Amino acid sequence: MRLSEVLKNVNTLNKYADADIAAITDDSRKVSKGSVFVCIEGRNFDGHSAASAAARAGAAAVIAQKETGAPGQILVEDTREAYSLMCAAFHGNPADKLKIIGVTGTNGKTTTCFLLKEIFENNGLKTGLLGTVKNMIGDRELPASLTTPDPFQLHALFKEMVDDGCAFCVMEVSSQALDQKRVAGLRFESAVFTNLTRDHLDYHGDFEKYAAAKRILFENTNRAVVNIDDAAAGSMTKGLDCPLTTFSIKIDASDYTAKNINQKSAGVEYELVSKGVIGRVHFRVPGTFSVYNTMGAAACAVEAGVPFKTAIEALGKSKGVPGRMEVLETGTDFTVLIDYAHSPDGLENVLNALKEASAGSIITVFGCGGDRDKTKRPLMGEIASRLSDVTIVTSDNPRSEDPSAIIAEILEGTKKAKKRVVAEPDRTRAIELALKRAKEGDIVLLAGKGHETYQILGTGKIHYDEREVVAEILEKMNRGS
Repeated sequence: MRLSEVLKNVNTLNKYADADIAAITDDSRKVSKGSVFVCIEGRNFDGHSAASAAARAGAAAVIAQKETGAPGQILVEDTREAYSLMCAAFHGNPADKLKIIGVTGTNGKTTTCFLLKEIFENNGLKTGLLGTVKNMIGDRELPASLTTPDPFQLHALFKEMVDDGCAFCVMEVSSQALDQKRVAGLRFESAVFTNLTRDHLDYHGDFEKYAAAKRILFENTNRAVVNIDDAAAGSMTKGLDCPLTTFSIKIDASDYTAKNINQKSAGVEYELVSKGVIGRVHFRVPGTFSVYNTMGAAACAVEAGVPFKTAIEALGKSKGVPGRMEVLETGTDFTVLIDYAHSPDGLENVLNALKEASAGSIITVFGCGGDRDKTKRPLMGEIASRLSDVTIVTSDNPRSEDPSAIIAEILEGTKKAKKRVVAEPDRTRAIELALKRAKEGDIVLLAGKGHETYQILGTGKIHYDEREVVAEILEKMNRGS
């Protein structure tokens, strides 16, 4: 491919010599003869400092937003935006051949995306999926490294979807991805807003910047599908020049409304009302958040052309999402659930849903990730100790932090707790404590890791699948050891 082809949609600020190129990268370690190196200024490393080394390694061109002195330098206004546009062109702009649905919000992105994929495919529309748990091209599963992939991988996946006959792609769009312009140049068919609560403040700095990053998605879509019960809905939609579709459980004037909500231990039922039609929704995951997730998915799909009845049927068939209120098969007279809840709002939503469904006690095992937003730790401690009968605070992904220090910050929020709170830094021992304490009718909630099958320690990433851990502990308990 010619350099001029990948730069076709990029505003270059100086003349350059055209050349054949073999690859594009923003990783200076991957530069080889004939590749284009894009200098990205990150938090911990500025790619501009590696520009000259990239040229010596054989780069056909260096894309920069400030002077580097490297031969073959091409200046642009914003290298992050340029990188995304170049990756799209390098892969033949595959996104232009897909209808892309973006889902953003603090909680509910993953479930909403999985539901949208199921609804579209129930209507005979082959669909790709990009998200936190995994990437999918039709039925083929691929591992996911980031919630929203790096631009080169993103457009490579779009190309695979097009080549495989996908009509739609549903994708989680994170605030970091929007801020870093990983989706720059994309025009979304629809964008869904789930909700907005405290999260990722370690990255964004404050809630306003976090919200502003989320809003970027709605400035690049043909239709906004918005949960107007959320306090941030107004800031997401104010001044948008695209059609707006709303959903709510509180406001009858919304385009889609949930009525006669019935919470059960086996799931949730409600009537979805819209434009003169009513459908009875049955979804296997309990909780008010399940009402919102299913409403958002149904509203988006119907506005995209799926028959109302088909959307309702698909929701009833859904088995849910791995690591999202996932019930483990344990053969016990108590229930063991795994959920990814790792924010104050996420944990509170899950525990409230379990309180509505539980006949016994709720035993919660959770921790907080290291090298991440510290302000949420005492908040989550307060929520867990208030809504659980027993709270066991343990390690999550401590990364470079001391697990005991993280736990101490969580425990600050439990000082007023009137129920039992236990600290156990070893996550396996913490889970064992919970399982040994559980009685008939109780619910054991393992929160924070969800779909993850690893734990990130200061020494690196180790294999850690809570499903396996629970099975091993129960086997030992059954043996009496």
